[in-house]
Amino acid sequence: MRSQAIEEAKKVSPQRNRRTIPPAVRRAWAALLLLMSAAASAVVVDGVVLPEQVQIGAGGPELVLNGAGVRVEMIFKVYVAALYLPSRMDDGEAILRGNRPSRLTLHLLRDLSPQQLSAALDDAMRETLTPEQRAPLEPRLKQLDAIIQTLQRLRKGMQIVIDYRPHLDTTIRVDDQEKGRIPGADFNHALLRLWIGERSRDPIMKRALLGIRE
Repeated sequence: MRSQAIEEAKKVSPQRNRRTIPPAVRRAWAALLLLMSAAASAVVVDGVVLPEQVQIGAGGPELVLNGAGVRVEMIFKVYVAALYLPSRMDDGEAILRGNRPSRLTLHLLRDLSPQQLSAALDDAMRETLTPEQRAPLEPRLKQLDAIIQTLQRLRKGMQIVIDYRPHLDTTIRVDDQEKGRIPGADFNHALLRLWIGERSRDPIMKRALLGIRE
C-alpha cells in the first residue's frame, strides 16, 4: 500500500510542480540562466558587455578579444573601443604589418553628429598619417566620409563595427546594418593606425586595445 502511494506521488509531483510555477516565472528563469552563461564568456568595460569571441559573417573567421578601453575627450567619455584579432598580440606595428582579419567596435557613450565623427576621424588621420601615407588613400577617405554623412544622429548606446577581411574589404556597420564597404588592406591598416599606430592620439587607448596592462 505504501509502495503504491509513493509511485502515485512520483507521477503527480512533476505535473503539480509545473502548475505551481507560472509560465512567466519559468521564462524569466530561463532568460536569467542564458544571461549568466553569456556573461561568463564576456568582458564588461564601463557598462558595455564585450564578448570574448566573435565571428565575421556566417562561416567567416573567428576572432578573440585582444583588448578594450574607453576613449575620453577632455572630461567626456565618448565610446568604448574593442579590438578583435585571430590571436592576441601586444605589438601594434606587427598587427599593422600583417594582413589578418580584424574587428574594431565602437560602443557610443554619448550622442554624436555625423559631422563630429567625420571631423574627429579627419583630424586623427592628419595627425597620425604622413602626407605620403595619406595621398593614395584620399579617394577612399572621401568614400568613408560619404558613408558617415549618410548616418542620422548617432545616439548613446549605438555600436559601430569595422570588419576587415583580407583580400576583400573593410565593411562598416551601425547597429548590425551594413553602411558600406571600402577596398584595400592599406585603407584598413591606416584606419587601425589611428588607434594602435606609433603616432596614435591616445596612448592610453592604444595600450588598452593591445591588452597591455600598467
